[in-house]
Amino acid sequence: MAELGKKYCVYCLAEVSSLRFRCTECADIELCPDCFSAGAEIGPHRRWHGYQLVDGGRFTLWGAEAEGGWSSREEQLLLDAIEQFGFGNWEDMAAHVGASRTPQEVMEHYVSMYIHGNLGKACIPDAIPNRVTDHTCPSGGPLSPSLTTPLPPLDISVAEQQQLGYMPLRDDYEIEYDQDAETLISGLSVNYDDDDVEIELKRAHVDMYVRKLKERQRRKNIARDYNLVPAFLGKDKKDKEKAPKRKITKEEKELRLKLRPLYQFMSCKEFEDFFENMHKERILRAKIRELQRYRRNGITKMEESAEYEAARHKREKRKENKNIASSKRGKEDGKEGEFAAIENLPGFELLSDREKVLCSSLNLSPARYVTVKTIIIKDHLQKRQGIPSKSRLPSYLDKVLKKRILNFLTESGWISRDAS
Repeated sequence: MAELGKKYCVYCLAEVSSLRFRCTECADIELCPDCFSAGAEIGPHRRWHGYQLVDGGRFTLWGAEAEGGWSSREEQLLLDAIEQFGFGNWEDMAAHVGASRTPQEVMEHYVSMYIHGNLGKACIPDAIPNRVTDHTCPSGGPLSPSLTTPLPPLDISVAEQQQLGYMPLRDDYEIEYDQDAETLISGLSVNYDDDDVEIELKRAHVDMYVRKLKERQRRKNIARDYNLVPAFLGKDKKDKEKAPKRKITKEEKELRLKLRPLYQFMSCKEFEDFFENMHKERILRAKIRELQRYRRNGITKMEESAEYEAARHKREKRKENKNIASSKRGKEDGKEGEFAAIENLPGFELLSDREKVLCSSLNLSPARYVTVKTIIIKDHLQKRQGIPSKSRLPSYLDKVLKKRILNFLTESGWISRDAS
């Protein structure tokens, strides 16, 4: 005869006092966990009937090897507490479970068993989908998370921040582009009695405001990319001294000013690469023209080009002497008076007729002209040989005299046009 106070499985007659499954549709049908999991049926009881878990509070849900010895009753109280108080409120959860559990024990047990345990691995996906849909603007707009993340603040001092009206923590300025843009939406409100026309009008206001924010952000990006803030503060001059670049010609400066509107479509690096490639193209075109000229004159080797240049220089010099001799006949009387100021100075006999005219027009002594000519030709020859040189022209030679002498030496064939 069964002992009083004990419960037995109606199918296998095993003792189920600690844990049993009671059928909610059949009277006096209680099964042990093994028979319930096997789907045992007896009498009118069927496996798809509803059931109720009955235990005395001493059943361990995670098995005897689980740390802490949490009973099924405590597990149920823990799940009720996490639903009522929320994740992280461990003190209130510990009070709800019972005085025997501390907040630290509650936290460690829940994290280890329900999050990092087998139950958490089976129920919590690796990537939790975002259940909130952003209806403010399309991806990449000024209100999207990718653009609302603030950029690193500008590396400027407090005095410079005050001068610019710059707020580094917000990456904003006291006076922004289109300062009154917020007035478009400051008075907007959502009313349930608005008709379709009023709703569309409010949407148009929001769209205009978004466009202004895009333009404001675009201008900030351009200022960051092209270092406009350091240029405004005068810091770019120091950077240019530290990292010298190639010398920019006057024509390239004018072209840069004309193409300045391209700043909004190209980054700073792309813009600089564009002009660098144009400079390389000009050099290559000049080199190609020179090689084509050599080929037209029957030169096929670079060694022959030096002899050709020397012969061409001699021909041009003979032609120049002939022109001077032909014009000498009609201007002998005038020339005697023209060179009267320099003919008695030292070095006059070393000059050609054209050089005498140049020195007379520039009011430059022959000795000084010969000195300047020697320095310029020496620097030109060193550059052609790849030897770095730093010309130290005399102090009496200003920019106008230097330009006139360089043009004369270039036209006479002493130096090439690239050097001038």
